[in-house]
Amino acid sequence: MRIANVEGRLTLLTAGGGVDVATASNGRFSADPQAAYEAWDELRHWAATSGAQESTVDIDAAAFGPPAPWPRQVFAVGLNYREHAAEGGYTTLPDEPVVFTKYASSLTGPVTEVVLPEGSVDWEVELVAVVGRTARHVDAGRAWDHIAGLTVGQDLSERQRQKCGPAPQFGLAKSHPGFSPTGPVLVTPDELADPDDVAIGCALGGEEMQKARTSDMIFPIPHLVAHLSSLLTLLPGDLIFTGTPAGVGVGRTPQRFLAPGEELVSWVDGIGELRQRFT
Repeated sequence: MRIANVEGRLTLLTAGGGVDVATASNGRFSADPQAAYEAWDELRHWAATSGAQESTVDIDAAAFGPPAPWPRQVFAVGLNYREHAAEGGYTTLPDEPVVFTKYASSLTGPVTEVVLPEGSVDWEVELVAVVGRTARHVDAGRAWDHIAGLTVGQDLSERQRQKCGPAPQFGLAKSHPGFSPTGPVLVTPDELADPDDVAIGCALGGEEMQKARTSDMIFPIPHLVAHLSSLLTLLPGDLIFTGTPAGVGVGRTPQRFLAPGEELVSWVDGIGELRQRFT
């Protein structure tokens, strides 16, 4: 199943177009895309059995918003690819996930214009998992049962703010307006041949910056769900930014950062792409 946020309305995507879920279900499900995750199992059953796919309308991809626009919690994982840890100067891999948070006000849809703040803004393409069931003390073997689906994300990062002060400022540096684009759609894990192994990458002005496979993660999604749920409660609609592969600007020689007029294209195979233009 593939769903999208189209002009603020929950939309089921089919081969024939988009299905407005609230209209097609006669109000059984809310039009609010965020509310979908509170009734995820019921929504999936309805989508599979209702015949709604027979009623479709054309949609404009430019109208897509973030698939989960107002999560209660946004987690992000650092140093989760071996080569990315190495380019950051880390000679020892972490023995448990390095977790920080981002703020929901930074979330946007897949095609946006981002105003660059002062400093050095970097790119970090990521696979983002969206929680579909409340998870507490979930073991890795059952973790995928608690994930609604996957989408593409960018964890844009202002490196000077990130490193200022006596301790890192990850959350603030990575939560400027527009710094967390996601989309274009949410894809359920069964739509992918192997949800633990998909290609991911980004290009700046047509030049490839990052390219990897998510099987290169140090801590794959099942491990992240097990780890996080051992410490706190994951809630339906929460986001987990799962980390970025090597190729970020701060790790290059010379370092390279985003500039006004540039366009960044980020993608995950089988899900889609993001496009951010910077001003």
